Amino acid sequence: MDTMIIGIAGGTGSGKTTLTRRLVDTFGGDVSVVYHDNYYKKHVGMTYEERAALNYDHPDAFDTALMVEDLKRLAAGETIRCPVYDYSIHNRSEETVEVRPTKVVIVEGILIFADPALRELMDIKIFVDTDADVRILRRILRDVKERGRSLDSVINQYLTTVKPMHEQFVQPSRQYADLVVLAGGHNLVALDMITQRVRNHIESH
Repeated sequence: MDTMIIGIAGGTGSGKTTLTRRLVDTFGGDVSVVYHDNYYKKHVGMTYEERAALNYDHPDAFDTALMVEDLKRLAAGETIRCPVYDYSIHNRSEETVEVRPTKVVIVEGILIFADPALRELMDIKIFVDTDADVRILRRILRDVKERGRSLDSVINQYLTTVKPMHEQFVQPSRQYADLVVLAGGHNLVALDMITQRVRNHIESH
């Protein structure tokens, strides 16, 4: 299988998932998605409090080597069992999700361009760039409503790890992007360009 691997990176709340969903909605079964967040390392023997205090915005928080191997297997036409991360307990769950090989695989995450081995697998690297004030507001809404976090914990995490790690690792990785998209999935001009490139690949394979 000739698989196109598309990396969609950018800061928290930048609009990566919106862009990903629009591509999935357009191409359906020809596209599969692998989220870097599901490859957070599993923490055995740690208390909830200890896990909650970890820095989840540093590259070392991820088992990126496992993700690289899984993407290679998808590109080779193999089905993988992707790990599942449970945000409510700050740990991997016991569940896995089956991801089948498709013509296009989207890799999404804030730090996917920070790892050279991961970058090398990508045919297209897209960085979604959105103003910091918009991103933090989106993160607060998401973490409080969808992940059961308190407002205080979200703000504390943003100031202590999310913002510093964004400045140290995420924003500098923008330099590796083939395409920088402002406003994420709401940028219709960029979306049309990406959609056409994906459609050309699918129709030619």
